[in-house]
Amino acid sequence: MSTNTDISIDEKIKHKTATPSKFKVVFLNDDKTPMEWVVKILVELYRHSAGTAEQITMTIHNEGSGIAGVYSHEIAEQKQDETISASRNFGFPLKVTIEEDS
Repeated sequence: MSTNTDISIDEKIKHKTATPSKFKVVFLNDDKTPMEWVVKILVELYRHSAGTAEQITMTIHNEGSGIAGVYSHEIAEQKQDETISASRNFGFPLKVTIEEDS
């Protein structure tokens, strides 16, 4: 029995790599969560400077929502959970959503 070991494969494999989607963590305005708390969360959990945190807080207050940060889906979910948990522990109803970044 003979076997031919001179097999050649002439296929071209195309690799497509897609960049993972990013997700925005969005804070929604409410009438009960103090602006000072929002600034504190933006500084401590999202690592914004005090000035940037105040600007984002004013956007949330004036426009109804503001972007706290843009992350991979897993990190965005973690930030959302940490923000909601910390806010509830202090009795604040801050709402946080995640939206795909376009």
